[in-house]
Amino acid sequence: MTTFSADRSYAESLDSADALALFRDRFVHDDPERIYLDGNSLGQLPVRTQARIAEVVDQDWGVGLVRSWERWIDLPRQAGDMLGEHLLGAAAGQVLVCDSVTVNLYKLAWAALDAQPGRDVLVTDDDNFPTDRYVLAGVAAQRGCELRLIHTDIDSGVSEQALADALDERTALVSLSHVAYRSGALADMAALTRLIHGSGAMALWDLCHSAGAVPVQLDACAADLAIGCTYKYLNAGPGAPGFSYVRAGLQPRLRQPIWGWFGQREQFAMGPSYDPAPGIDSFLTGTPNVIGTVAVEEGARLLGEAGIEQLRQKSTLLTGYLIYLADQWLAEYGFELASPRDDGRRGGHVTLQHPDAWQISQALIRAKVIVDYRTPDRVRLGPVPISTSFSQVWDAVDRLRQIAADKSYADIPAEPSRVT
Repeated sequence: MTTFSADRSYAESLDSADALALFRDRFVHDDPERIYLDGNSLGQLPVRTQARIAEVVDQDWGVGLVRSWERWIDLPRQAGDMLGEHLLGAAAGQVLVCDSVTVNLYKLAWAALDAQPGRDVLVTDDDNFPTDRYVLAGVAAQRGCELRLIHTDIDSGVSEQALADALDERTALVSLSHVAYRSGALADMAALTRLIHGSGAMALWDLCHSAGAVPVQLDACAADLAIGCTYKYLNAGPGAPGFSYVRAGLQPRLRQPIWGWFGQREQFAMGPSYDPAPGIDSFLTGTPNVIGTVAVEEGARLLGEAGIEQLRQKSTLLTGYLIYLADQWLAEYGFELASPRDDGRRGGHVTLQHPDAWQISQALIRAKVIVDYRTPDRVRLGPVPISTSFSQVWDAVDRLRQIAADKSYADIPAEPSRVT
């Protein structure tokens, strides 16, 4: 167990020993006073991504025009293989960068149901990210299936017993988040996947809050399917495309429901009927987002250079230090930890509970500490190991302590705005 100190000099000593410190200069920074602790919602802009996008716009599009499709056409698979190699523990030919998380989840859930006739139950938890619950509810309604919601503790995540109680011979698919969006609770992917397979169902993992933040081993855990976003820890930018993973052995069995021309065998033959391409390419739909996909490539390349194990090691230390400072300084002002305290059960962000969480989060932003708010009364703080220093964590919690002590948030309306 790490022994922390509340002296700022201790944070500075951690920064001096930080092997990832130089990566901070690989990102765009326009305000040296700002502390960005919201990379779990939107990652910062890498300098190389800024240059690569300009290159695609100015040269590939501006000069190459339609001829650039010779380079662009394989981008979804190329970027997917980079994610698989560096961050997802997936061999080549199983990951695609395309569409949005919502569309990818719809495609995979529908395909999983089709592949298992006689099974008509979808399972997820009642605190899963809203899109996941909404999409699965929509698929269940369209297919005349049952959606079972596991009751989950919003701070500690899904328990094995609760999942076991929801499984039976009718279960077709279980869809869970690897890291809970609200609390940062980290699920045991291997153990829960074994439990799901024991019932004969397929396991689909949402990696939105884990890809790039914690090591993921999709192949080793025998996961069947996965989806995730690229605009958080992968730093690919707002609206960047999502990704899908389909285990190689399942690819011949599954047919996704959106039959677009990029998923067609010999697509430029312009054939009269749909004939899905072999392998992972059959899960493509329409024309890919080229600019977003090259941003995914750059994000994966940068994180691959840093190394996911080294990123995880620093992330655990950053969040553990944040929790220590919160215990030392914030408990007397009514804050409670709403994330797992155990390092092995916590993803890349820390959530604090307080009755005035919305106002406090806005006061922090006013003090140039960028965080976000989540219902019902949570402040989320997401220090990102590739770009956040220990001194910044110290300064952020110190500013939070001052705000709480002075109640300088009292002038902020208690009603949350549309974007939280």
